Formats: sequence, structure tokens, C-alpha cells
Amino acid sequence: MSEPVAAHPVRQGFAFGISFAAGTLLLAVAAMSILQGISAVSDDGLFAEVHNYSYRLDLSTWGWIHIVVGALLAVAALGLIMGAVWGRMFAIGLAALSMVLNFLTLPYASWWAVVLIALDAVVIWAAATWNPEIV
Repeated sequence: MSEPVAAHPVRQGFAFGISFAAGTLLLAVAAMSILQGISAVSDDGLFAEVHNYSYRLDLSTWGWIHIVVGALLAVAALGLIMGAVWGRMFAIGLAALSMVLNFLTLPYASWWAVVLIALDAVVIWAAATWNPEIV
């Protein structure tokens, strides 16, 4: 019979660092999504006026969608920081949803949406890469 593999503190620290960094980054994405939603709901003129767009919704509707998704992203980030399995799965799913929403809002705020899409991609990579069972 083989002996169980002993826990390696450096690997555990690295795994914790990855999950903590991804959770922190996801909190930043959540905050930016909420701020984007507040800006859209308040109609402050930050967003471009778009005509003849297939996914055209009222700007305040996009704003409320981003606020709700941002709040859910914050919950997922806390679960990811705690190292919970549900947090990892929830974070990956919501980051993917956030990517789709930001893709759909590209005509309204192009650079902002591109930055959030890139941050979501990093969060998905980090959350999918970390495996707490590997020691």
C-alpha cells in the first residue's frame, strides 16, 4: 500500500494565495459592476447613445441588471475567499454571466466593458485552476 502524501505548506499557501487573489479581484469586478449600474440608473451621461442595436434596452434596465449581478458577484467573491466549493462554482458561473452582460453593453461603454471582460476572464482562470484537494 502506498502512504498518503503529506501536506506541502508551500503548495497550500500558493493555492490559498490564488483563491484569495481571485476573490479580491472578483470583489473589484463586483464594485465596478455596481458602480456601472448606478451610473446607468442615474442617467448621468457617461454612456453613449446607441441606435439600431439588437439588444437595445433602456439604460436604466441595463443599470439594474448590473447592480444585481454586481451584488451576486460580491457574494461569490466572499465564498471564493473562504475557499468554499460553492464559492468557486458560483464565482465561475457569475463571472461568465458578467462577461456576457459586458459584451452586450459594449456599444454603451466600450472601454469599461472590455476591462471588465478581461478581469472576469482572469477570475474564471484563477477559480478554475485552484484545486484545494491537491496538496
